[in-house]
Amino acid sequence: MEIEPDRSDLAKVDVSGVRRAINIGLLEGERLEPGDWILIHVGFALSKIDEAEAKAALEFLEGIGQAYDDELAALRDSSIDRG
Repeated sequence: MEIEPDRSDLAKVDVSGVRRAINIGLLEGERLEPGDWILIHVGFALSKIDEAEAKAALEFLEGIGQAYDDELAALRDSSIDRG
């Protein structure tokens, strides 16, 4: 993860190999650093989680198969307006 230098409300993240910008405004006041695990939904960071929780969530998502693959494809094709 990398916080955008000119937009403190945006961060670059890696979701299963897909690098995206997400909005981290909901986590204002939370100390965020590269390597942190963040629960995201529709382009917004919802909470900071620990590695064990992240691993469990990822295993669940990978276990649902095609639906997860479809979500990754949609994530690749989406963008956040940086204007």
